[in-house]
Amino acid sequence: MDKIFIRVWILFITFLCLIAITAIWVTTPKNEEEGEVIAQKVKTSGTPKENPMVLIPAGEFIMGSEEGGFDEKPPHRVYIDAFEINQFEVTQFYYAEFVRATKHRSPFSRYLKNIELFNDQNQPVIYVTWEDADAYCRWRGERIPTEAEWEKAAKGVNPIAWPWGNESKPIFANFLGTEDQVHYTSIVGSFEHDKSAYGIYDMAGNVREWVQDWYEEQYYKHAPSRNPKGPEQGEMKTLRGGSWNDSALSGRTSARLKMFPDYRDTTVGFRCARSVGGK
Repeated sequence: MDKIFIRVWILFITFLCLIAITAIWVTTPKNEEEGEVIAQKVKTSGTPKENPMVLIPAGEFIMGSEEGGFDEKPPHRVYIDAFEINQFEVTQFYYAEFVRATKHRSPFSRYLKNIELFNDQNQPVIYVTWEDADAYCRWRGERIPTEAEWEKAAKGVNPIAWPWGNESKPIFANFLGTEDQVHYTSIVGSFEHDKSAYGIYDMAGNVREWVQDWYEEQYYKHAPSRNPKGPEQGEMKTLRGGSWNDSALSGRTSARLKMFPDYRDTTVGFRCARSVGGK
């Protein structure tokens, strides 16, 4: 009898587990549905901020720096064809449109803490992988900027350390700490000093940004001098700029960071670019 009782009890427990698993499967939205539902939770107060493309003229600039890390050396002269780049980081509003239109997965997750502090429609989209950023830019007929394009847009033709100059000013951008009066991501374009010579905002702070290139520590030692696009392959992609959770040093115009392309974090976003003249 004891053996029969044990078998019956095991069958009963197994039955309850199956019911629980089925319930979870039924109540957990699929990626497409979850993306659309969560995207609609973006705060819609106020007016969506437009994000125009800004023309960066063709020409040379000094890429890299002697003052930075080993992977920023040597500083070298690079020629970049004309291109356009978003004036602001891609915002929650525009990314939510993409999610609804394509059923792409939402950047929001039930596991993402403090969602309500990041999801104003005019805050930068966060918690996106390189693949997510690439998919969004392609959907718009654009692309992720190359590392060289991003750096030129940030510093212009002068080899300056930050978009505003060579002096570290932690309150000039959305960096770690409360001196700048912002605890998490800020509305894009909120920091007037964090603006490059071309009028591109938030290149130093707010969120780190994915760029097109695979990362290679010593790439600058053999990179082409015209329109470099990074190594042909690699394991990690490059991130540029600092974030609300980084120091001002991380927001230097030549600073580089590597990360796996499937990485997602509340400190990471992106902007798009496009070539001019069909090049």
